[in-house]
Amino acid sequence: MLSTARAEELLTRASKQRILVYGDLMLDRYVHGNVERISPEAPVPVVHVQKETGVAGGSCNVAMNIQKLGGQAVLAGVIGEDTHGEELCDVLRSENIDLAGVHRNPRTQTIVKTRIMADRQQICRVDWEDPDMEQLAEDREFREQVLAQNDACNALIIEDYGKGMVTPNIVRPLLDSAKARNIPSGFDPKDNHAIDCSGVTVATPNRKEAFQAANLSEPATNGEAIISEVRQAGAHLLSAWQPELLLMTLGPQGMALFEQNADPVHVPTRAKEVFDVSGAGDTVIATFILALSGGASFREAAELANTAAGIVVAKLGTATCSPEEILANLN
Repeated sequence: MLSTARAEELLTRASKQRILVYGDLMLDRYVHGNVERISPEAPVPVVHVQKETGVAGGSCNVAMNIQKLGGQAVLAGVIGEDTHGEELCDVLRSENIDLAGVHRNPRTQTIVKTRIMADRQQICRVDWEDPDMEQLAEDREFREQVLAQNDACNALIIEDYGKGMVTPNIVRPLLDSAKARNIPSGFDPKDNHAIDCSGVTVATPNRKEAFQAANLSEPATNGEAIISEVRQAGAHLLSAWQPELLLMTLGPQGMALFEQNADPVHVPTRAKEVFDVSGAGDTVIATFILALSGGASFREAAELANTAAGIVVAKLGTATCSPEEILANLN
């Protein structure tokens, strides 16, 4: 069990860590209102808007988590030269996130997910995204810019949201560079998106992604009945992907650690209540890599990440947590 004193030591070291976060950058917008009637035009609720907010989404949320935990996040990816891109940059700058690896391209639009919220319930989501984002990620000058930023950091996170930025031609050089420099690297995969991540320090699929990647049917039930299936999926991916560690998040069941030549370890959840799981995977990989870069063992990093995830799932929407919240939770 991770002691509070050891957790505080690891979190204190976070201020010295500079971590590159590469992947799909997006803006999460929330339109909040209340519903008092049904539209006469169609059988849908009419939302009377009270406020709108914009927060960092996708890979940007990983960077936000690193920043809130005391580290220095360096963000890399592509956004558009549009008003949504400017809004996203303003949000990120307000948290002192380094945007040195962010390329604003006039040939694309910033990815935006707009959630319509009524009385704390999501009614629908409206997405704007560019199907040609993968072509922008293949630009040689952009890839060189990202690799240069990686050389200036002491940890790497690749966050795949399936929007096109995570391609073999950029993932492989980034992971090889991290391996050569002996710095921690993390890869958060997207379901149904095969990428060679061999040699990565840790891969962090959720249960659904893990079972899909392993070509196994995901169990419909929770609890002890799924342990053997989880072990089978984890062992398959550990062999197929060849990471040093596979960290499978299991929702209410916590997470499972699979390490080469070692027995799997189950880390039960620390969540007291689950309100919204949006972005919980971002918190896990951000906390885990930040802890590793500060000298944590795999198990210590997993316990910190598990604690952080238990905090953010009790919050509404894409959320982060602070070192103080983690220490209070451990106490």
